[in-house]
Formats: sequence, structure tokens, C-alpha cells
Amino acid sequence: MTKDLEKEKELAAKEAVKFIDNNQIVGLGTGSTAVYAVKEIGILVKNGLKIQGVPTSNKTKELAETLNIPLVDINTIDSIDITIDGADEFNGDLVLIKGGGGALLKEKIVASMTKKEIIIADSSKKADKIGKFPLPIEVIPFAAGYVLRKLSQINGLGKIRIKDDSPFITDEGNYIIDTDFGFITDPVYLSHTLNGIEGVVAHGLFIKLASKVIMGVSDTNSTTTYRSKSD
Repeated sequence: MTKDLEKEKELAAKEAVKFIDNNQIVGLGTGSTAVYAVKEIGILVKNGLKIQGVPTSNKTKELAETLNIPLVDINTIDSIDITIDGADEFNGDLVLIKGGGGALLKEKIVASMTKKEIIIADSSKKADKIGKFPLPIEVIPFAAGYVLRKLSQINGLGKIRIKDDSPFITDEGNYIIDTDFGFITDPVYLSHTLNGIEGVVAHGLFIKLASKVIMGVSDTNSTTTYRSKSD
């Protein structure tokens, strides 16, 4: 049976929003899967749910505003109760690769402030070994050439992301270098190494940030949940 990945995204989103309670601050993710969650939250708000949202991108902010989801400035709060976001890849240890949508910096800041980070995904995002999806690395434009050379020295094949024949520009005015490291056997070490490269603003390895991953399973019209050891 052919998997319906869009249905799986929707199934995961519908399950994830069940964890939202009244009067919470809610992180609103970015990307094709997170859109389903934001739309579900919009329905809940329309039906009386009282929350304040923190968008992880300008695109998500615009969507939330069209759905009349109340928003709060992240700089006026100390923490976020729950965030629902997507991922480009995840493994059984809940190590994630994120940034395919170009919002990894804001997504990582929001995740770091969040008490319960719920990742929603279709079944194509589950991987035994992460790294098939190129790792997005956000860099300041001034350092792009330098960072590319440093990535090459650690066996990373990087390419500046292009959109409409020009470098893709993030909400914060940076470039993204999509980098192929092959399968990533030691994500903690790679994360530490990337953090030490001057000019790197953020990278798409999310480690020990997700509380659970909810994956849609279209074959059974249900979801499967992968939990962190601390959840």
C-alpha cells in the first residue's frame, strides 16, 4: 500500500495539539508538517482555546495572524510551555536534523526555551542513521567561504542554498550551507565541532531538545510516538 505522507503529517498534527492546555505559551513550528499543526491550533483558538503563540519564522507568523492566533514577543517571556514543530530526519534517540525550511536558528532558540518540544513527522522522516538529509548550517554571509573550507576539512561537502538564482536569505539575513557529512555516527561530537567554527550562527542538529516525536502512520490511520528517556 502506498503511504499517504500528507495524511501522516495531518494525523501527527491532530495528535500533537491534544497536549496543549489553556493559558499556555505555545511555540509554532515552521515547515510543511508544522503548517498542519498551526492550522489545527487555529481551529482550537477559534473554538475558545486561550493561548499565546511564539512563531519560529516570518512565514509562520503570517499564517498565525491569518488564523487569529494571539502572538507574544519572545523577548517578553522566560519560557515556552510547549512547541510543536517538524523535522527533516529523526532517529530512535530523538536526534533531529532540522532546517530544511530555513528557520533553524529561530527553531533552535524556541526549542531551547521550551519545556515540552513535540516533533511531528511523516514516516519518511524516520531513519536508523541520520545524515541522508544534508545538514543545514546557518552562517553570516561574510564568513561563508571560510566556513565552507572548514567544513571541507571535517569531511563535509557544503553548498550554499540557492533560491531564484541567488543565495537563500534567512529571516535573520544569513546564508544556509547544506552540508553532506554522510551518515552521522557521532552527532554530539559533530555538533560541538560546528559550534566552534567562527561564522556559524546555528546548525540543524537538534540533540536532547525533543520530548517526543509523533509520527503519522497512514496504513493504520494512527500515530506512533517515540519518547525521550526523560519524558
